[in-house]
Amino acid sequence: DGYCVSLYMPTIKLGAETQQNPIRFKNLMREAEEQLIKSGLRAQDARDLLQPAQEIDNYEFWQHQSDGLAIFISKNVFSYYCLPLNFAELVVVNDRFHLKPLLSLLTGDGQFYILALSQNQVRLFQGTRYSVNEIELENVPQNLAEALKYDTADKQLQFHTGTPQGGGGDRAAIFHGHGAGNDEEKDNILQYFRQVNEGLQELLKNQQAPLVLAGVEYLFSIYKEANTYPHLLDEGVTGNPEELKPEELHSLAWKIVQPEFEQAQQTAVERYQELAGTGQTSNNINEIVPMAYYKLIDTLFVAVGVQQWGYFTPDENQVELHQQKEIGDEDLMDFAAIHTLLNGGTVYAVEPEAVPDNTLLAAVFRY
Repeated sequence: DGYCVSLYMPTIKLGAETQQNPIRFKNLMREAEEQLIKSGLRAQDARDLLQPAQEIDNYEFWQHQSDGLAIFISKNVFSYYCLPLNFAELVVVNDRFHLKPLLSLLTGDGQFYILALSQNQVRLFQGTRYSVNEIELENVPQNLAEALKYDTADKQLQFHTGTPQGGGGDRAAIFHGHGAGNDEEKDNILQYFRQVNEGLQELLKNQQAPLVLAGVEYLFSIYKEANTYPHLLDEGVTGNPEELKPEELHSLAWKIVQPEFEQAQQTAVERYQELAGTGQTSNNINEIVPMAYYKLIDTLFVAVGVQQWGYFTPDENQVELHQQKEIGDEDLMDFAAIHTLLNGGTVYAVEPEAVPDNTLLAAVFRY
């Protein structure tokens, strides 16, 4: 009860060297069993807990890998993820899952949104540097006709977007409607986009991730007039998004947001350096861990690939550090990062040399 096993390992995708994958896996599973037993679990119970993971260990599984494998096991959870991250080997047994190796997928390294707008549909995607997933939308009109409650047949309204023209470009949207001038048509689209924007407000509330529009260029300025989300980017993916697969939208949008993320991280580093010595920054884990727990960290830089074992006692506001992992310990860098994220802060999971002050942790406090 309460044991959570997190296992990370690098994997080899092709060639004869893929045979190293099951060998590495077996060694880490043995280490996981030993850690469970040291933590107080009987040997047979430890083996039973790990059994679901043992069942994936077959030839076919190891032939379909990415750069790294993450496995999470508890009494009620068994999940594994083949990911484009070259993990260092790591096994952590604790009362919660160890997530720091995944943070570059989830944090300042690249979470963003893509809003694909066309006459026939509205789609919202959440992306990271490596992945894209469509988000199910509620309280958002699915198309122009629904938004305006038009009977398109009676109104003889046509709304063409992304019509090819010579030179491979997209022609500006063209509208045909009986008795409607351009101003009226624009007003209709603006009304449509205001409903879309309003429907997205609850979903995007308190978010800081960039939002990229995808659609014919004519629509961008109209949507920007309706938009109230403060992190909408000026540049968008031009063309008819109905003709693009999610993976294609993701690739085009990432090219737009990548410089934003690089600039945001550089700006955060400069802010840390400007505030150094004012009491609003720290690179001391004994200070940072409690501040993360009490929701007081605005920005945290944390080194990936290294751990600082120990534990935090909230009642006594005390941090205990250990050179080697002891029973009951957790990675306090992981602790600080997860609490910062859960409390609305920004986390940059970076290589150790990219942490300000050449330390493993560096934080900017909220005040």
